[in-house]
Amino acid sequence: MILALSRHAHGAVNAVTHALEDGSLLVFELVDHPPTDALLAAEVDLDPGVEWLLRLDRIDFPPGGVAYRHTHPGPGIRCLVFGRIRIESRGEVHEYGPFEPWFERGPEPVFAAASGTEPTAFVRGMLVPREWEGKRTIRYVDPVDEEKPKLQRATVFFERPVER
Repeated sequence: MILALSRHAHGAVNAVTHALEDGSLLVFELVDHPPTDALLAAEVDLDPGVEWLLRLDRIDFPPGGVAYRHTHPGPGIRCLVFGRIRIESRGEVHEYGPFEPWFERGPEPVFAAASGTEPTAFVRGMLVPREWEGKRTIRYVDPVDEEKPKLQRATVFFERPVER
């Protein structure tokens, strides 16, 4: 199965759409084959014995905000909508600007650092086991980070059961 991000819907049964301020769309879909116009597509391996949700949310950071090394219970595609962000994962460092997407597998630790000079936000289409419905999915790798102030703010727009 492929999780894809495009600017246009392709009629997938499992899809969530985020309308941007300019009226354009970000469409996260589960498809059998990557759309030719996908901004990013990644193969996801979903345990068939688990009920999954496709969650659409947005993470906002103030200037200088960070998300300490953390994991999530499922994979997802993120797309920066404004600002800049540095993502460290799997021994690699990548910087992203507006409308640049990236994929996170979920169980692998990630550190995120937002721009030090401007607000930053990304929209995320993420697959999570149904047991996480309505719950925050971020889990910090170092228990000490759990007690540190969290400057980022998550807004869940909706969660939809994945139809098989």
